[in-house]
Amino acid sequence: MATPSTPFDSLIDYIALPRVEALALSPDGTTAVLTVAVLTKDATGYERALWAVRADGSGSPRRLTRSAKGEAGAAFTAGGDILFVSARPDTEGEADDESGQLWLLPAAGGEARAVTRLAGGVDGIAATAAAADRVVLAASLLSAADTLEADAALRAKRKEKKVSAILHDTYPVRFWDHDLGPDQPHLFALDVDALEDTIAAAVAEEAAESASEGEGASEGAGEAAKSDAKPYPSTLPRPRDLTPAPGRSFDHAEAALTPDASVLVVSLEQREQRGGRRAIVSIDTATGARTPLFDEVDVDFEMPVVSHDGTRIAYLRTAKSTPVGPTDYEVWVAGIDGSQPRRIAAEWDRWASSLAFDVDDDALIATADDNGRGPVFRLPLDGGAPVRLTDDDFTYTHVAVDRTNGDLVALRSSWVVPSHPVRIARDGSVTPLVTPAAAPAAPGTITEVETTAEDGARVRGWLLLPEGASAQAPAPLLLWIHGGPLNSWNAWSWRWAPLLAVARGYAVLLPDPALSTGYGLDFIARGWNSWGAKPYTDLLAITDAAEARDDIDATRTAAMGGSFGGYMANWVAGHTDRFRAIVTHASLWALDQFAGTTDSSEYWQRIFTPEAMVEHSPHRFVRDIRTPLLVVHGDKDYRVPVGEGLRLWSELAEHHADADGRTPHRFLYFPDENHWVLKPQHAIVWYETVFAFLAEHVLGEEPVRPELLG
Repeated sequence: MATPSTPFDSLIDYIALPRVEALALSPDGTTAVLTVAVLTKDATGYERALWAVRADGSGSPRRLTRSAKGEAGAAFTAGGDILFVSARPDTEGEADDESGQLWLLPAAGGEARAVTRLAGGVDGIAATAAAADRVVLAASLLSAADTLEADAALRAKRKEKKVSAILHDTYPVRFWDHDLGPDQPHLFALDVDALEDTIAAAVAEEAAESASEGEGASEGAGEAAKSDAKPYPSTLPRPRDLTPAPGRSFDHAEAALTPDASVLVVSLEQREQRGGRRAIVSIDTATGARTPLFDEVDVDFEMPVVSHDGTRIAYLRTAKSTPVGPTDYEVWVAGIDGSQPRRIAAEWDRWASSLAFDVDDDALIATADDNGRGPVFRLPLDGGAPVRLTDDDFTYTHVAVDRTNGDLVALRSSWVVPSHPVRIARDGSVTPLVTPAAAPAAPGTITEVETTAEDGARVRGWLLLPEGASAQAPAPLLLWIHGGPLNSWNAWSWRWAPLLAVARGYAVLLPDPALSTGYGLDFIARGWNSWGAKPYTDLLAITDAAEARDDIDATRTAAMGGSFGGYMANWVAGHTDRFRAIVTHASLWALDQFAGTTDSSEYWQRIFTPEAMVEHSPHRFVRDIRTPLLVVHGDKDYRVPVGEGLRLWSELAEHHADADGRTPHRFLYFPDENHWVLKPQHAIVWYETVFAFLAEHVLGEEPVRPELLG
């Protein structure tokens, strides 16, 4: 009998699967709004829409938005209106404006309408309030602009002159996949209840704009900048700048509002030469007055959240790591004014990835990596021991507290089930909610494997097995190494999809070696400042354990990884020839070169000693490589710059090319992709190339060149 097909048997079917990306819970706890991405008609991108589902598990999904530009970043106002960011056309705005703006979908019904018309668009919703219709937006202004109008005029001139140059006076100049500047991130307070959605207001605005244009025409060429500066629309509530002249301080700002929206608590960056430290300040949203709350040299304060009664904040405090070892993520609470700070859950040997106050404010709801999962925890404020609320094989994200009864609504996923919404009762029982993106049938099975490392540490991972794998038909094995390196193979990833390999007959090993999170600080420390030591031996040890199974073919194995996983793939290639093929994506190759060219050089040079950076650099072992490598890199990768891939390719050719310049290695290059290959058509090419390379070297099949690679 033929094995039933799944969407993972076809790359085209796989990329067409709808994806739940985010969740927001209504103030009354009855409705969860999901952000769902679906493939565009031309299969070259994803468009996002908002869907409503009942938060008790009943009913059917209901689509709320529909536009060619899509919607994202959903949040609720205190009154239950839905806010989101979209670049959809605004009938009252400029015809050629494609910037994302804040939109409001009324709870009472009716069409969504734009709430902002900022020249540079809205970057996102930074915070909303539980009992007020004031929202805080993240948006950027050009550094020379001191008003919204001046920013619009300067942007118009740059666009007219086709100027893209950026003049920097601070480090860094780029982040992850995009250039920083020439604008700077600000936080703006906006009162959405001041929206004047009346015909009279629209007529008044049109008259004001006409008068402004007439005045501008008479000012002469020397006043060109002023004539371009149209007044901000009077029909829209005017955003109030809470962070004038911010520099780069509010890059990646994390913010929370008190219930009455009077105080904004923000984690911002205090710049220090090439780096910086995170500090927490409070900002009066009416006056903009700023009060420092927590700031220490060589310490980061992050992830602030405000209690439901507005009297307390919780946050993470982390001393900066050095080559000596990693430091703990400490959970602290304090008064809203920063008074009486104290650490809680001091014995909890896990790193919180999210925090929220429980419904009665006597505990925190936290998520953290834990033993290959990502459960939800309750951290009592009275000094009691942390309690694990969920006890399954899933990882939870986007956890929201239902303020009516204390239940939780969240997204969860595993390596065989993509992200989907659930409700978590106070007793920990979990109820799946309906979703417009039903879970696809998964091929094969998943099980845990573990071994004991040479120093006695337990090393575990997930093993995915294809249908029919047995002693009579053992499966070839792929060792997939995670990135980070402070990470864990515990949640679904649309970018790394091991089920695609399982559907093609491979067993996939997803191990958590030294440096992985979810096993305590000591486990991370085992690989600190020595990436090529215990992380490498842990990987080989758990691979040995997997290969000892009678349903695994130890003679047909390959290794692959991206980012830190790519680093480890390179290290493996230079230290063993046990694998038939190795795929190294966005990989670190020469640590001295990488540390100075990545987008955050200060961090990498702070956590390594100079000696360790040399000792553990894979490029030193290029002469020892005996395994065919598939090198993959995107030119827009600023985290691991493309120079790493170029140097790796150059040195492979230097040491391993034949007289005609050919090698068994391959280099797959994407001129317009970043650290990950995200465009659907390129993801297909990536998998086609990887699977063809593996089939040639692991399965002994004839070489195949993907059609679209020419």
